[in-house]
Amino acid sequence: MTAAPGPIVPFEPIEGPLVWTAPELAARDDWIHDFDDAEVGEIEAALGAVRGRGIEITNIVRNDFSLPRLGARLAAWRRELVEGPGVRLARGLPVERWSPWERAAAYWGLGLHIGDPVSQNRDGHVLGHVKDIGGAFNDMNDRAGYKSRARLPFHTDVGADVVGLLCLEQGTSGGRSHVANALALHNAMLEEDPEMVRLLSVPLHRDRRGEHLPGKGPTYRAPVFAYHAGYMTVTYVRRFIDSAPRHPGVAPLSAETIAALDRLEALCESDTLRLDMEFRPGDIQWINNLVTFHGRGEFADGARQKRHLLRLWLQIPEGWPLPDCHYERFGEAGDPGRPRGLLPPGTPLVAPLDVE
Repeated sequence: MTAAPGPIVPFEPIEGPLVWTAPELAARDDWIHDFDDAEVGEIEAALGAVRGRGIEITNIVRNDFSLPRLGARLAAWRRELVEGPGVRLARGLPVERWSPWERAAAYWGLGLHIGDPVSQNRDGHVLGHVKDIGGAFNDMNDRAGYKSRARLPFHTDVGADVVGLLCLEQGTSGGRSHVANALALHNAMLEEDPEMVRLLSVPLHRDRRGEHLPGKGPTYRAPVFAYHAGYMTVTYVRRFIDSAPRHPGVAPLSAETIAALDRLEALCESDTLRLDMEFRPGDIQWINNLVTFHGRGEFADGARQKRHLLRLWLQIPEGWPLPDCHYERFGEAGDPGRPRGLLPPGTPLVAPLDVE
């Protein structure tokens, strides 16, 4: 599963099954799946088995969550996420009839058939909650924009090969999900002005926003476009780049780099690259976080109807070789040689059933 798709040559157009435009993917339905009754039955049988054994969610392993038929499909999705378009939408989980524990355990079990969950914050949370609890998107001391109702511009998540989002409930309006292929974006920028790609292939300081690990400073450096071992990967959260110069020793961005970042975001928003999708309760979106930008629109909640998604960060043990910048954020690699997420030494993994 680690064969290079090309291989990719720095500063040359990228081709192959990893590359797609919004009109191309919208015209296909091979990346969309509706769970059937038999598959839901397998999931509920697996839930019953782990509940009967009293296993804590974070202690459930893949063999505990047996899916005789659906497991083979999930294994195929894992291959497609690594080797193909890197976007998968699965619909129809009956979350409305499941308890909070059943929702979390089912999602966790499905995720184990895709990859290995890693911590999303310093508290060891391996199950994240995307929900408005009054977070401040523009607060420089806060990295959790997903805890607000604000529009989230196109970005990649910090610590995952694959990002999964399960919709538990929609808000009253807004919140549409957006994805864009970073390889197609790279090609568009290269065709328009190769100097923009070169500027974004230079390591840029990123603000840790207070999430320090032992021995690490307040910033780390990573390029937007990283070429390594025949692959190209992206890491991008604009506000973490913009706020890095507040720290001593970090120079302001050049006007040319700012213009390249602005152009990146404008291209992501274009009709050619931006693919929109509505989340309905029971939908799961999986994306290859190494080559897919994602974002969402601002949303509104009602008194009882509140938008709520569950998030998983997954590493793929047999995934692509990664450049050092993917490890610099965390300081060490996990046992399979992948980034471990934001997990300080000695912190246990936890799977909260709602926002803490």
